[in-house]
Amino acid sequence: MTDQPLDGVRVIDFGQFIAAPAAAQVLVDLGADVIKVEPIHGEAARGIGPHGDAMLQTYNRNKRDIAVDLKDPRGQEIARQLIAGADIVLQNLRPGVMDSFGLGADDVRLRNPEIVYATVSGFGLHGPSKFRAGLDIAAQAESGLMWVTGEADGEPQKVGSQIVDAATAYVCAQAILGAYIRRLRTGEGDTVEVSLLEVAIHLQAPNWGAYLTTGQEPKRRGNGQPTVAPAADIMPTQDGSLVLSAYSEIHFRRLCDLLGRSELADDPRFANNKARVENRTAMLAELHSVFATMTSDEAMGLLTPNGVVAGKINTYAEAMRSPDVEASGIFIEVSQPDGVSVTTLGTPWHLASIPKPPTAGTPNLGQHTGELLLELGYAAETISALAADGVIALH
Repeated sequence: MTDQPLDGVRVIDFGQFIAAPAAAQVLVDLGADVIKVEPIHGEAARGIGPHGDAMLQTYNRNKRDIAVDLKDPRGQEIARQLIAGADIVLQNLRPGVMDSFGLGADDVRLRNPEIVYATVSGFGLHGPSKFRAGLDIAAQAESGLMWVTGEADGEPQKVGSQIVDAATAYVCAQAILGAYIRRLRTGEGDTVEVSLLEVAIHLQAPNWGAYLTTGQEPKRRGNGQPTVAPAADIMPTQDGSLVLSAYSEIHFRRLCDLLGRSELADDPRFANNKARVENRTAMLAELHSVFATMTSDEAMGLLTPNGVVAGKINTYAEAMRSPDVEASGIFIEVSQPDGVSVTTLGTPWHLASIPKPPTAGTPNLGQHTGELLLELGYAAETISALAADGVIALH
């Protein structure tokens, strides 16, 4: 098999839920050996039903799993030995928990200065909320993201997925890789800190840039854009809807021609972008009346070959059947420990050096506990005694 970018790199993943495990999943898919450390009763996602099962399945593929009681000094010693043989440590436990085990960034990097140690928190590690538990929804709320999401006359809305958790994972993985490249050059480790709050703010960079420049608060507007039209506007069709942008003069005229309504481009109410923004309601009524006579596929077949930006608004089932999605290979088949094959998400990127993603699924709780302890030099009798004392869990 072709060498992968992170072959030989060992990562110890103390993460739970999404942000940290998903960051570690990026490293797995780049070839790293990721060891997931869980409590003996399992990480928090294991106890919340189908949604938690989906998190585990999506963000823990191809990892090795060890179940250890970190409240027990013997469990802490196992963790220290795992870390001693690692290159990267990653965690998002409740603030202060890893420090209470003697496994926080300062303690670990004092013993292992070459380690890259990454912490994901809700609100950062330096402000008054550093000890608050952080969840995606709180970051959406406190970053302003919910304030600008929803209809103008409605209440603030959250984004329809854990967008901040997922984005934080990507940001964290990016920072870890940057720190690791520096270590390859200098031999020195680093401490990486990423917070959901900062990522949620950065996701809104255009909005924040406009606010910092003008001082004007952005407002909820539902679909559409405040200064251009039509832009990100919804066009209901006979069997669904699509989203459309055609706000440049060239594209708006082309849109009108394609729809058989060339006169709209010369209507004084719609003759330029400023007029269309001022008369958005009337413009949308005219466009809606035309799109209501077509199916979504008919509309897409008319617009996209002619350079008009549009996208069919798909359900999940429709998105999965999309030829572009199918061609991307984003959905993969993996084998679970019980031998059952399941469909899950692969990587959203492609490297020529990694022609196929790993096909191992999510490990069972403690599936590799015995294997890893043997690698650390523990005798079989000692492993059995630790299991009997509840310090570790063996699958």
